[in-house]
Amino acid sequence: MSLDLPPPAAALTAASPPRSRGRPRKAADTRDDGNRRQDLIRHAARLFRKRGFDSTSTRDIAAAVGMQSGSPFYHFKSKGELLGAVMQEGMQSAIARQAQALERVGAAATPREQLRTLVRNHFDILLGRDSDFIPVMLYEARSLTAAQRRELADLQARYEAAWLPVLAALHARGALRADVKLARLLMFGALNWSVQWFRARQGATLDELTQAALDLFLGPDNKGKA
Repeated sequence: MSLDLPPPAAALTAASPPRSRGRPRKAADTRDDGNRRQDLIRHAARLFRKRGFDSTSTRDIAAAVGMQSGSPFYHFKSKGELLGAVMQEGMQSAIARQAQALERVGAAATPREQLRTLVRNHFDILLGRDSDFIPVMLYEARSLTAAQRRELADLQARYEAAWLPVLAALHARGALRADVKLARLLMFGALNWSVQWFRARQGATLDELTQAALDLFLGPDNKGKA
């Protein structure tokens, strides 16, 4: 990625002052590493989603965070590495939020209630507050390296694994007629596409969207047994 090279270091000359031993002192805008790194990831996610990866420069991201233009390279070797961090952050957060949502609904919930929880949580990840991360993953994955894709695939598999037993239980009860693996793929395809057309102020609420998705995938819950 030729656009992702860090700025060249200043040339050394005989007149250069001697270097002090130990770790170099950090510039003011690179202190508090953890928070600054998270700020970069969060603002990069927003800009990558709004403008696209190719049209967003590290200078744009630095300006959004209030950093000097070269400071992001203190935290990330390249813009591509920052893109990978955005996607990993999004998937790790999604996995944690999904686990919490399932824990809240409880193991005694019916498979349909569990699927409702999964779908509603997925819509919130895609369309709710701080929802820039996963859409970036969906539409900018072509810019990742092969190693980054493998890491992301592992996280995605962990996220989707929670859906399989729920769909299998619905299939066993006759509520889901399609093959479980194909149903999972089709569901995620339909849900993820909502980032292209959904507008909170012009359309349905996320609860209404969830109900419509369940009716589409399973049909109306007339018996209440699933």
